[in-house]
Amino acid sequence: MKKTLLFLIAATVALAGCASHQAQPTSVQNTYTEVCKNTTEQEIASLFDRWNQSLLTGDPHKVVANYAERSILLPTVSNQPRLTPAEKMDYFHHFLENLPSGRIDMRFIEIGCNTATDAGLYTFTFAKTGEEVSGRYSFTYHWTGSEWLITSHHSSAMPQKK
Repeated sequence: MKKTLLFLIAATVALAGCASHQAQPTSVQNTYTEVCKNTTEQEIASLFDRWNQSLLTGDPHKVVANYAERSILLPTVSNQPRLTPAEKMDYFHHFLENLPSGRIDMRFIEIGCNTATDAGLYTFTFAKTGEEVSGRYSFTYHWTGSEWLITSHHSSAMPQKK
């Protein structure tokens, strides 16, 4: 009986010791590793060419297809920021009436992880009127996993005439 009692006490002490050394919950840190799209300045520069080609179609749907669903257009010839596809469509419907074609005069490209910015100066020629308008621009792009889309586009006329 004495041996059994000693065995039970020893077992209890041992189990108590094991219980005190159980793995304590640790904070598990969720790690998210974003895979960055490998790109070049040339690829980002070509996105303006894609956008400009869509202007030349005269189809506002094709122009708006360059923009992410959640994006902003701050256009040159409108005071209204365009947030929805319908608002962008309305803007480009009127903008395309004068048959615009753009060319880059000067640019600065910055590339990040799945984002890029192309900003600088451009000139539009309107085939319908022959008018040329120079402006400042910035496009920000986001890589969706399958394509680059515009997330913000700002355009403004040059403040001083040449």
